Amino acid sequence: MSNAMWGGRFAEGPDAVLEAINASIDFDRRFYAQDIAGSKAHVGMLAAAGIVSWDDAAAIEKGLDEVLAEIESGSFTFSKALEDIHMNVESRLADKIGAPAGRLHTARSRNDQVATDFKLFVRDALDGLDGQLLGLQQALVDKALKHAGDVMPGFTHLQSAQPVTFGHHLMAYVEMIGRDRGRVADARKRMNECPLGSAALAGTSFPIDREMTARALGFDRPTANSLDAVSDRDFVLETLSLAAICAGHLSRFAEELVLWSTPQFGFIRLSDRFSTGSSIMPQKRNPDAAELVRGKTGRVVGALVGMLTVMKGLPLAYSKDMQEDKEGLFDALDTLSLSIAATAGMVEDMEPNLSAMRRAAGAGFSTATDLADWLVRVVGMPFRRPITSRAVWSLRRPRPRSRSSGFRSKPCRRSSRASSRRCSRCSASETRSAAA
Repeated sequence: MSNAMWGGRFAEGPDAVLEAINASIDFDRRFYAQDIAGSKAHVGMLAAAGIVSWDDAAAIEKGLDEVLAEIESGSFTFSKALEDIHMNVESRLADKIGAPAGRLHTARSRNDQVATDFKLFVRDALDGLDGQLLGLQQALVDKALKHAGDVMPGFTHLQSAQPVTFGHHLMAYVEMIGRDRGRVADARKRMNECPLGSAALAGTSFPIDREMTARALGFDRPTANSLDAVSDRDFVLETLSLAAICAGHLSRFAEELVLWSTPQFGFIRLSDRFSTGSSIMPQKRNPDAAELVRGKTGRVVGALVGMLTVMKGLPLAYSKDMQEDKEGLFDALDTLSLSIAATAGMVEDMEPNLSAMRRAAGAGFSTATDLADWLVRVVGMPFRRPITSRAVWSLRRPRPRSRSSGFRSKPCRRSSRASSRRCSRCSASETRSAAA
């Protein structure tokens, strides 16, 4: 038996293997609400344009609301034979209202329908993501303000570099998350054009009002080119790209949490709510939440690479390859959302070990740069000269001690005898000589 929706010219039905590879209902059911919202906007426009009657439009809208209620209550039965969410909704609508359901797809293709549904879904997801990132920023800011004056070592190459404060360090991640939110806003603005009305690829001969459907669905404007509208998945790529960058920021922070919570650093203690134990080693306290945030970054980056590969060689306009745009994005968004929630929870609960941070900040000659700056400002040494670094380095080596007085005496330049006391002129001269 051929497919009832599109199989009029086929003598027999699809092979079971084709049905399995072709069906997307197992994952695209996630945007059922967006699909129904798009259909209601579309049929409202059709009625306003005189393409369908107001009676049919009212019956369709009422039926769509009933289908939505069934899905949200869990009583809806999804059919893999109907392939996707569009066909599942339309088929159930026909069961409810009969012939008027057949008018819903007038002046529309599944190509522009899925592009519209998917944009609506991604737009909603970006709004939710921005809210989560704002919450993470707030958690970081709150912790940073509390510890604005608490000293810790700053690192380069994971070696002590210069002293900073714990608050200043945390605020670095506030800046990163701020850029992530900027990318979310940019992507949302760029994608907010409505593909509906592009039909399969070349528009439609019906006198539709694309401005009306765009406004009804909250888009800024209709898309300008029908070929591009149905084949564009830049909004998916941009969302995956910003998600991968954001996941990278979370991973960097997670790596620091893992390091800081080790006995070797001892800078922080993660709460029991975000730590686990060992099945064999009773002393273990593992930062598993941080490690999983770090590890899950690979899934998000992998989804981006996968989608770039799908799109790299597709001719215009729509190809079924683009059905592969959804699962990777869904997984990436779910993963990122979970990672943000875990990171915010760890930030809120973690307790810094301020004494350990202060001790570490005072070790490793972390103030050497300040001394070098002093030599430039006060003594007058040029900074870009080996003499400056040697002068600083000499302070790291203990002076050789004599057996009697505890230091090696040198002849005073103003006298011929050895003296443990030198005049200020000779002392200054020797300091410059040692530096040289």
